[in-house]
Amino acid sequence: MSETPSTDAASRPFREAVIDLDAVRENVAALIAQVAPARAMVVVKADAYGHGAVPVARAALAGGASWLGVADLDEAIALRDARIDAPILAWLHDPDADFARAVRRNVDVGVSSIPQLRAVAEAAASVGERAEVHLKIDTGLSRNGVAPDEWQEAVRAAAELEAQGRVRVRGVFSHLANTSPDEDAAQLAAFDAALAAASDAGLAPEVRHVASTAGALRRPESRYDLVRLGIGCYGVPPFGDGTTAAELGLRPAMTLRGRVAAVRRIAPGTGVSYGHVWRADRPTTLALVPLGYADGVPRQASGRAEVWLAGARRPIVGRIAMDQFLVEVGDDAVVVGDEVVLFGDPATGAPSADEWGDAADTIGYEIVTRIGPRVPRTYVGGA
Repeated sequence: MSETPSTDAASRPFREAVIDLDAVRENVAALIAQVAPARAMVVVKADAYGHGAVPVARAALAGGASWLGVADLDEAIALRDARIDAPILAWLHDPDADFARAVRRNVDVGVSSIPQLRAVAEAAASVGERAEVHLKIDTGLSRNGVAPDEWQEAVRAAAELEAQGRVRVRGVFSHLANTSPDEDAAQLAAFDAALAAASDAGLAPEVRHVASTAGALRRPESRYDLVRLGIGCYGVPPFGDGTTAAELGLRPAMTLRGRVAAVRRIAPGTGVSYGHVWRADRPTTLALVPLGYADGVPRQASGRAEVWLAGARRPIVGRIAMDQFLVEVGDDAVVVGDEVVLFGDPATGAPSADEWGDAADTIGYEIVTRIGPRVPRTYVGGA
C-alpha cells in the first residue's frame, strides 16, 4: 500500500479510453454475416457513440459496411471532410438546415415531413443538382417521421419532385420501438403498407430499412434491403435482458481506464467522499481514481459499480465526484500509478459497459456515449 508510483506509470496516460478498431471491424463483419443478404449501414452518430466517428467509420467500412448513418448534417460533413466517400444518410435536421450542403457533398437526407421534403428540393434546385432522399414514415415510435395520415400526400409530392428531377427517393425507412413481438409486428405491417403506398405513387426506392441492431438480430423479417447497425458494432448488447456481447459473437471496442492517483490507509469509522455516505467498518485501504462525472462517469453509480484493479474487481465507495472517486482494496497491495479499468471486455476480468449501466440505472449505450472530451481516445488496431 505504497505511495511510490509503479515503475511503468509514466508510460500510461492519467486517464484514457482505448478504442480497439479491430474489434469494431470484426463486430461489423460478424453482424453482417448474421443479417445477410441485407446490407449494413453502420451508425456513427454522436462521434460514433463516443468512440470517434472518423476512425470508426473507416473500420466499419473495412468490416463490410455499405452505408454510414449519422444524426445531423454537421456529422455527415465531418466524414466527407475526412475524405470518406461511402454513402451517408443524415436524418435529424435543424428547422433552418442548409440542405444545399448535403446536396453538394453527396449526403443523403432523411425526410420526416412534407415541408422538409420541399425544403430539400428547393435547396437542390438552388445548386442545380438532384437531392437523394429517404422518406421516413412514423410507424409507432411517435418521434420524427411523416405521420401516417400524411403519408399518401408525402409520397405523391415526392413522386412529383422526382419526376421534375429535383429529388430521387433513394430510400424509405422507419424505426422499431423494440417494445414487444406483437408491437414490432404491427410496426412492420404499417411499414409494409407505407411501402405499398409509395409504390402506388410511382416510387421505387433502392433501399428499405427499419431495423437497428436489436431488430436485425431477432426479427429477420425486419431486415428488408438494409439494416442500421448501431450499438452492436461497438460490442455492447442491444437487448437489456442480460445477453452478453460474447454470446452475440461481439467484443467491446472501448476500454475506459486510468491510473491510481493516491493510496490511503484508513481506520474503522472513517467517512469517505461527500456526505460520508460510506464509512469503513474495518481498517482498509482506498485507491483514488482520477475520473468523475465531468468525464462522463455517472454519479448514480456511486457505491454500486466496480472497477478492475490489481487483479480483482474492487467496489467504488462513497460518492463519485466531478473529477475522482475512491475504490476500496482492503489489505491488498496497490500503488500509485497502478492501472484501473472502469469497463472494457469482461473476458479480461473488467466490468462491462452494461454492468455500469445497471449500476447507474441506465443502459450501456449511455455509458460509452457520455465519456467526455477530457478523456483522450487512444486507437489500437485498424489499418
